[in-house]
Amino acid sequence: MRKILSLRACDLNHYFHPFRTLKIETFYKSMTIEELQAALPNFTDPKLLQAILDKGQIMNLEAGKVMMEPGQFIKMVPVVLEGSIKIMRVDEDGKELFLYYLDAGETCALSLTCCSAAKPSEIKAVIEEKTTIVAIPVAVHEQFSDEFRQWKDFIANTYQSRFQELLVALDAVAFKRMDERLMRYLVTKMKQYKSNELRTTHQEIANELGTSREVVSRLLKQLEKKKWVELGRNVIYVRDDFEELINK
Repeated sequence: MRKILSLRACDLNHYFHPFRTLKIETFYKSMTIEELQAALPNFTDPKLLQAILDKGQIMNLEAGKVMMEPGQFIKMVPVVLEGSIKIMRVDEDGKELFLYYLDAGETCALSLTCCSAAKPSEIKAVIEEKTTIVAIPVAVHEQFSDEFRQWKDFIANTYQSRFQELLVALDAVAFKRMDERLMRYLVTKMKQYKSNELRTTHQEIANELGTSREVVSRLLKQLEKKKWVELGRNVIYVRDDFEELINK
């Protein structure tokens, strides 16, 4: 079992060259090879699992913290073991557009691209809920790709699945009306939280969809009139059969 390290502030700055300091408190934790395999069931090679424990750094990250900003040079590949991370695109005016979530067993294709090309990040990553990751240094990631077939396949599958998700996000912006995008967004949130009680604000939704709070509020009111959702203070209650309703 790995040695348990103490709490330190700004530990993620070790893995990024930030253009400004991100105040993040990070717990380092220990994990057995059995626990790691349970978190990453697609990895069955014991040598790979042991190498991840030996050369990676396991971290606990608190919800709501910004993990990565555009302009940072990335020095590690984050693999989610538990929880989720929200990936967004940010334009020059600071407007945000939601792209996809990283869930347990996944990593970020856009981060991999920046790592390989030694280019600064073009995305923003926010810890959506309390999350555990294993941080793999870039040099180690490249070594794993040469030594372990399962790691190489994992990276290839990551590129493929994220490319499909980016196409979905692009199609939504280019071809779908805002009401359709909002309803799909609510479905995504329900699946993400495994709950029909979504604790968020109209402004947060607007930021992620790249629109105004007024537009989101108006569309949510329309859904409430249909009795498809119920609006509360910083909470949206969505009907259990919401996805079926919007697919009719």
